[in-house]
Amino acid sequence: MSHDFILYGTSACHLCEQATEMLATLASHDLHWQEIDISNDGQLLTRYGTKIPVLCDISSGLELNWPFDRNDVISLLNSTASQE
Repeated sequence: MSHDFILYGTSACHLCEQATEMLATLASHDLHWQEIDISNDGQLLTRYGTKIPVLCDISSGLELNWPFDRNDVISLLNSTASQE
């Protein structure tokens, strides 16, 4: 089963780069995400500007604000899988 997420961040964010690298290590969990640059959207910038990177589960709307680690993401994956 695939898990689809959005990673909110900006291109000039070293924490966002760290989050992307960490998410890439979770390939065995069938984790898929798209990155959205909040700097191009005033509403997203207002909502997430001081929280990025933020990982959002598309189906449930649950979010992880930075700092998060592999275990946090796996817990989110497990919680969203149990809701299906």
